[in-house]
Amino acid sequence: MNTDQRLRLALEDVLADLWHARRSEDIGRLAFLSYCDVRRWARVARQELLATHAQQLVLDCPFANREEFLGAVDRLIAEVEQTHAFFAAAA
Repeated sequence: MNTDQRLRLALEDVLADLWHARRSEDIGRLAFLSYCDVRRWARVARQELLATHAQQLVLDCPFANREEFLGAVDRLIAEVEQTHAFFAAAA
């Protein structure tokens, strides 16, 4: 298995975790996944813009309310999905 395949599979795992936490609206889990898993994956994959967005999601707190945080998470998830589509197309 080559590096691109490993990165794609790891990103699929991160996305699955994000989707599950988002469906259950688990705010703590979403913050953890964004800051730790998405940011770590992005740094390994040299996707610095994604890493910065994941970091800012947590460090730019506090949000005005729960909905504002979930909106920011939704934007991050969309960005991760776009990155996944790019890696899937490259494979």
